[in-house]
Amino acid sequence: MDGQTRHLHFGFIKGLKKITPGVIVTVVALGMMLFFLIPTQTVLVVGTVKPDKPVLCARMTDGEEWMISYIHSVNRRPVYDYLRIEGKGLRIVRSRFDAFGAGMPETSTPENPLRVGPDGWVEFTVNRPVPDITIFVGRVAGHVLHVKGREIPFASLAEPGKALRFSVGRRSLYQTFKGECVW
Repeated sequence: MDGQTRHLHFGFIKGLKKITPGVIVTVVALGMMLFFLIPTQTVLVVGTVKPDKPVLCARMTDGEEWMISYIHSVNRRPVYDYLRIEGKGLRIVRSRFDAFGAGMPETSTPENPLRVGPDGWVEFTVNRPVPDITIFVGRVAGHVLHVKGREIPFASLAEPGKALRFSVGRRSLYQTFKGECVW
């Protein structure tokens, strides 16, 4: 290596030493911003339909189940519907009830078995994937969302007669810290 090449090489290394700390700080800062701003958390989003506005958000994991309970409008008995987070959608897993009524399943099919458990409750396996579900807040049904060990009455999220949509979304840590997700 001749003297001029060595001088250029030394100058390049010297200049690189001045630039490197700034580049490292910038890369780390951008990485942290992306970490907090990119939606990475799977969440159950509950929102009103008109207007389309989120009213509740709960961090969930893929495969995690949650439940909706209510009182059947005809037989006035409790019904428990179990749902699961699956990828970008939901799966209606099963329904449990202790009395038949209008709109309640009465027969089994190979895809949707109907069983009576040892406690006398009927369990109907639905096993249906859906992108989201919409439920009207009942005036008498007393709908309750059971998620993460909490019980949230639908009426605390929207007025009776209004619709709530349940869907899967993604939120960033920033949105979570900002208060857009409850848990």
